[in-house]
Amino acid sequence: MSTAIFSHPDCLKHDMGAWHPESPDRLQAIEDQLILARLDGLIERRLAPLAEIPAILRNHTEGALALVRDHIPSTPGDTYPLDGDTLLCHASYDAALRAAGAALAATDAVIAGDIANAFCSIRPPGHHATPSEPMGFCLFNNVAIAARHALEAHGLERVAIVDFDVHHGNGTAESFRDDPRVLMASFFQHPFYPFSEPEPVTGTNVNIPLPARSGGDAVRQVVQEYWLPALHAFKPQMIFVSAGFDAHRDDDMGGMALVEADYAWLTRQIMTVAREHAGGRIVSCLEGGYALSALGRSVVAHLKVLAELD
Repeated sequence: MSTAIFSHPDCLKHDMGAWHPESPDRLQAIEDQLILARLDGLIERRLAPLAEIPAILRNHTEGALALVRDHIPSTPGDTYPLDGDTLLCHASYDAALRAAGAALAATDAVIAGDIANAFCSIRPPGHHATPSEPMGFCLFNNVAIAARHALEAHGLERVAIVDFDVHHGNGTAESFRDDPRVLMASFFQHPFYPFSEPEPVTGTNVNIPLPARSGGDAVRQVVQEYWLPALHAFKPQMIFVSAGFDAHRDDDMGGMALVEADYAWLTRQIMTVAREHAGGRIVSCLEGGYALSALGRSVVAHLKVLAELD
């Protein structure tokens, strides 16, 4: 079996303005680094479909859907602000449906055994989008939608979501706070956007705050002390990854100090758990990462491990 990258040109058309760090250039930076690393021809490519609305509504309210669908500007170049840093352009709704559609299609393909695992090179990102509203650059919560699809459409009983973005995945945490079928494990810079208050660690909530300037040693300690025991005890049947690369030391959107080797190490730990409990099933979705070269290099490190090319 193989690793596949799911994406679509529509994800490049979501444009919140030349000033905005969550730009189409992010996906192009990933493509450039895949070519430089000579991975471009070694990993299968698949086009993302448009997500079907019932799949979106498994995780989001009708109101959250309408906030995006009903405020799309009709004129290219115009934008509509949902909040100070989350804007819609004329192509944003289709881009958001493609991003969620990539996560859904990847979930179907991995569960079917068609591929071993998948990386969704998508935007807009998703992990800040709560069930009731978009926020923090995010329109629909791609990972949460895919996890609910695995549970509801495929009948899985336990899934894990691992989030290594520098920002807390508050939308994902809110989506599954009272759902014993889903374990969420993350680290995040604190205090920092979205200014979530840390919660007690439980069997399904392993979200660990870290101070600014934390590097690979601190992250590895969190993973070994908190994540891995919880994941092995939970025995997930599938793992979803909110793959944010803005904890990289070169990324000034955050204040942490990871490097490519740390992302490769994190991916190896996730793969070890997936092999033991989930038949290797992993779907990883791009979240943050705004220093373009560091983003591309980090995604390459992540993909090399997923595809067993490292």
